[in-house]
Amino acid sequence: MDSSVEGFEAKAEAFRQLGVLLTGTEAGLVAEALEDGESLTSAVGAIDVAKRSEISRILGTAGLRFDSELVAAVLRGVEGARSTTRAVDTLWTSPGHVFGTGALTTSLVSMVEGARQSVVCSTFNFQKTSGMWTALHDAARRPGVSVRAYIDAEASTGGRGPSADHVAEWLTPGVVLQTKPFGGKPVRNHAKFVSIDHRFLVVTSANFSWIAEYGNVELGVVIDDGHLAERVEGELRSAEPHLYEPLNGASNGRTSA
Repeated sequence: MDSSVEGFEAKAEAFRQLGVLLTGTEAGLVAEALEDGESLTSAVGAIDVAKRSEISRILGTAGLRFDSELVAAVLRGVEGARSTTRAVDTLWTSPGHVFGTGALTTSLVSMVEGARQSVVCSTFNFQKTSGMWTALHDAARRPGVSVRAYIDAEASTGGRGPSADHVAEWLTPGVVLQTKPFGGKPVRNHAKFVSIDHRFLVVTSANFSWIAEYGNVELGVVIDDGHLAERVEGELRSAEPHLYEPLNGASNGRTSA
């Protein structure tokens, strides 16, 4: 067989394997890094560590390790073709950790600790006993990471947890917003989610409390989908002027979070 034909077939097979291996979000992240002039080794740093060596092997076998322009173009195609495909996993909490699959709710702490750009979250009940109390505090003070939190204005009534003002002070310089009346009636903030780096979206039944992280039966899902994460963040930002009021000197204007 002609060597040029063999080379074409090797490249085609490599691209097919990349399409199988990567989610649309991952393909887009690697493509963006390559387009910005990063090396392949650096570009794959944004995705699952378990996949990095396999990507290098695939591209090396096909002689594509240094053809960043072609690889980026193909990965953009993978991103578009898989734009409706999401990597989804379950997230459970239970007494005794009896569930054998999925991550525990406490994995939220690890995700927040690993955030490189931003954390956007919403909860009803926020307790100092929660691992998120310290994780969000530390993230808000980490250079380059913005934190934005939505909380219920009356969740701490009767001493059931730190006041909204206390939460705002604790998470400064992060942005904290509490619910405000709508149509003359109190608004409850029962939306419970965490968005990490505008990419990982965790939607869960659990509040930020010790009992929700260790004692209750709670269920959520972790979704690796940048488009969905940004959509949720954007929709909540649009609702801010109507349903929330800022604390700790924040404004409802657009910020980096």
